Amino acid sequence: MVVKSSWLVAGAALFVPAAVIAQPAPPGSASSGAPRASAANKIVYTPADFTRFAPKTAYDMLVQIPSFTIRATDQMRGLGQASENVLINGERIANKSGGAVDQLQRTPASNVERIEIVDAASLGIAGLSGQVANVILKETRKVSGQFEYNPSWRAHFAKPELLGGSISYSGKTGPVEYTLSLKNDYGRGAFGGPIWIYDSNHVLTETRREVYHSENEEADIEGQFRLDGPGSSIANLTLDYTPYWRPALRYDHRLSVAGETSGRTITTRLNGYHSDINGDYDFAFGPGRLKLIALSHREHAPEVDTSIMTFGDGSSDTGTRFSRDAHLKETIARSEYRWKSGKNDWQVSFERAFNSLDQKGLLFQLDPGGDFVEVPFPDGSGKVTEVRYESIGTLTRPLASTLDLQVAAGAELSWLDLVGDDEPARKYFRPKGEINLGWHPSKTSDISLKLRRRVGQIDFYDFISQQRLSSERQDTGNPNLVPPQSWEIETEFSHDLGAWGKTRLNLHYYRVEDIIDVIPIGEDGQGIGNLPSANRFGFESTSTLLLDPIGWKGGKLDFTVGAERTRVRDPLTGDKREITGVQDRWMSAQVRHDIPGTPFAWSAYVQYRHYSPYFYLTEIYTNEDLPWIAGFYVEHKNLFGMTARFSVDNVFNGRHFEDRTVWSGFRDRAPIAFIERHNELIGPLFSISIKGTF
Repeated sequence: MVVKSSWLVAGAALFVPAAVIAQPAPPGSASSGAPRASAANKIVYTPADFTRFAPKTAYDMLVQIPSFTIRATDQMRGLGQASENVLINGERIANKSGGAVDQLQRTPASNVERIEIVDAASLGIAGLSGQVANVILKETRKVSGQFEYNPSWRAHFAKPELLGGSISYSGKTGPVEYTLSLKNDYGRGAFGGPIWIYDSNHVLTETRREVYHSENEEADIEGQFRLDGPGSSIANLTLDYTPYWRPALRYDHRLSVAGETSGRTITTRLNGYHSDINGDYDFAFGPGRLKLIALSHREHAPEVDTSIMTFGDGSSDTGTRFSRDAHLKETIARSEYRWKSGKNDWQVSFERAFNSLDQKGLLFQLDPGGDFVEVPFPDGSGKVTEVRYESIGTLTRPLASTLDLQVAAGAELSWLDLVGDDEPARKYFRPKGEINLGWHPSKTSDISLKLRRRVGQIDFYDFISQQRLSSERQDTGNPNLVPPQSWEIETEFSHDLGAWGKTRLNLHYYRVEDIIDVIPIGEDGQGIGNLPSANRFGFESTSTLLLDPIGWKGGKLDFTVGAERTRVRDPLTGDKREITGVQDRWMSAQVRHDIPGTPFAWSAYVQYRHYSPYFYLTEIYTNEDLPWIAGFYVEHKNLFGMTARFSVDNVFNGRHFEDRTVWSGFRDRAPIAFIERHNELIGPLFSISIKGTF
């Protein structure tokens, strides 16, 4: 879909007024939310700036920083360069167990000394761009604990969640600091309602009533340990074990225009676990410091999907079952050496990673006697491995008092292999790196520019054939899949509005090679593969406006708007179209009011999200789950020393929409088989949060 120029104008307009109303930042106050102190090339927030929010954890402070958007750590391709824009005591948290954000959710607010917002180009950490939050923590001196209980429920279809929450306990024994925690990362999905089926002439042929619900429970058990010493050395160890349960059920009742009835039930059972051991050791070595990092990740994901069709005329049931027993492994060894030479900060890194997927896929058909009988499906089993080496050198230095430069250059060498296919492992060499400039034209403005050559990730499941029972489609495995590569340009403008808040505008353009999309495989198969090239460009504007200057004490407005236009050439028609399933328009607005002189606060929001269609060779569909959603919460910040919040989401009855057009063969040469339209109820969502310390 073409993004109209008005979207770009709107994004720019959000930034331009910032320069008009900007004032020198006054000393902050607990009521204004402005930073209490500032220094060259950084903005500093102290705990007093967050008093009105009554934070219980360091994360509660972080999310209240004006116009700052947290970028989560990239869980996909090794450890590599940094991706999470949050640091702790100036250090990147290099693990795959949630990174710095996860650790701050377990850190008491009383342990925060300050939070610094700095430009990535001034840091000696490759991979970051734009603004970065550096959370400075005090030394742990006493034991403390945090807890949160999050029950939630929906008005329709889904089972209530009664086990949501977390608890953690932190302390220090001798030189060892530790945090022990248990958290349930839960989730619920549910909708139900009418579906209409049309023929190629848009004549109604069938109506359906469908109900879908899924539950997700993940019991994350984690221990974090930190040892200071001997000398200036620092050691960290994280042990994480997470069993999970992810059942899902979808069923429908069907009525054809001829009066025939039928129904389909699809069940999914996925009960597995993943575990992580992550350690690092940082110590003085020669003129600098050496950091050694090791990670071991294991996951067992046994999934069984079953689809059964029943018929009202008494015909025998038909059905399919797909069983996938998957074992995933990842081991990483990484070293980083950094030193300082005059104004130059240097770092060289070397990483070796091994990844593998071992899948055994079985396919069954329901016989007239009601038993599932195995049928041949040799392409559903296999083992995929990748061995990868990466080396990168990074230089960071100030070019002037208001200009910082960071340059990183290196390459990766990898071997991809579908074990047992009688073909040798494929070898790839890919250069990568970046140039990052950060300019600070005034105490209230920051501008960054980043040029990057990046290597993306691939999903090993795409190498092996998979059954998609809900859409009655098979995705053929593709042993020739390769990681995408891209040239990327990003620029970010940030302006501090003083007592009015802060605003930020990001612009980006990506030129992608070997883009991941759906391609023909063999004579009549389709699956995930590479298309030659694609383009992506867009913007995002984020602003926080503090409303104290207009007399609304304790009020603030957070507003984000963004759009992205993508273009790739369709492998069947040759026409240019959007990249499959990309979020191409989004907006959110949230107002919060901390009522002065009381422990109460309230908030209301509205959010919009739109995604490009999903393009397969035999179908095109759009899936919009709650494209518009609005909600509110009320909060008591001192209920017997705890923070209690009651939330209601989807108050205006946003729905689940799906439009699907299916062809009888490849869509460039076959007629349309049917058209499917969904308009299904979700209903309001309710949740309670009770958060405290002990």
